[in-house]
Amino acid sequence: MDSASANISSSAAIPQHGGLVIGVDIGGTKIAAGIVDRAGQIIHEIRTSMISNNGAEPAISAVVSAIESVSREMETGQELFRAIGICSPGPLNPADGIIINPPNLPCWRNFPITADLAKIYPVPVLLDNDGNAAALAEALWGAGRGYRNVFYVTVGTGIGTGIIFDGKIYHGRTGAAGEGGHISIDYRGLRCGCGKRGCIEALAAGPAIGERARAKLEAQKRRESIMLDLAGGEVEAVTSQIVGKAYDAGDCLAQEVLSETVALLSVWLGNIVDLLEPDVIIVGGGVAQMLTPFFPQIRDQLSAWCVNSRCQEIPIILAHYGAHAGVAGAAALCSAFFAPSA
Repeated sequence: MDSASANISSSAAIPQHGGLVIGVDIGGTKIAAGIVDRAGQIIHEIRTSMISNNGAEPAISAVVSAIESVSREMETGQELFRAIGICSPGPLNPADGIIINPPNLPCWRNFPITADLAKIYPVPVLLDNDGNAAALAEALWGAGRGYRNVFYVTVGTGIGTGIIFDGKIYHGRTGAAGEGGHISIDYRGLRCGCGKRGCIEALAAGPAIGERARAKLEAQKRRESIMLDLAGGEVEAVTSQIVGKAYDAGDCLAQEVLSETVALLSVWLGNIVDLLEPDVIIVGGGVAQMLTPFFPQIRDQLSAWCVNSRCQEIPIILAHYGAHAGVAGAAALCSAFFAPSA
């Protein structure tokens, strides 16, 4: 059983001892909600559609519907859950519980989501961005357990990060800290969706991996590659997922694409290590499994991009929660409200 599936109970029976929380992960197209216990076990999880382009009210109604759906798994209803955690893409203000203006959630602009939900549910409601929340879950219950300072990176459609110092999320002065995916490593490079040039997100996230593979295939039309077979012979159909499958099958061009991606990530992580010197680097997200064989290579390359002579002592490890990081992270925001141990 992999680490992600190991964290969801196969039993539908909900413990009747209280001390449970609900974690809600909001994305541009889906909402995941789960019941989570004080050990970070996701006891039950549901996924539903998110209505993100039809105004604020349908969107908040979709969130409430998800909470209601998962809470029905508890025999006596909402009295059993002590808090609700919400994680969402940023920008947002965790202190005030306001979602400011995430690009993929156009339904909400300066939206007070925690205040709205607190009108419905008489429990604490907490909000943070998805990278911060996932980092906290890994530090409390996952791959970062036992480490004092954790740097978490999720590599998927974008690159998000979270910083944990002494068991707490580092938010910075206004709550906007931790946007590591928008650190530039090439000021003349590709323009990122955020408007800056050369952000690591623009260079090494899933879409960039697919684009790099397509460019190589176009430039070397005579070169054979399993990627083309997997894409039905259509270069434009090649994605990062196809690159990963081709690499697993021993494709040389896919290896080249991923090695270049790893080189970019190594430069970026060298900056992170010199700035933060975390005790551990945890990698999650949809592209993480594909990159796992390259973790030793990243560690080997760090010394070329770090002033810190002990940079290679820092472990680089796969995240524990996998696809369930959002629900676990949202629940981790509520860790102060769990029932004490018996």
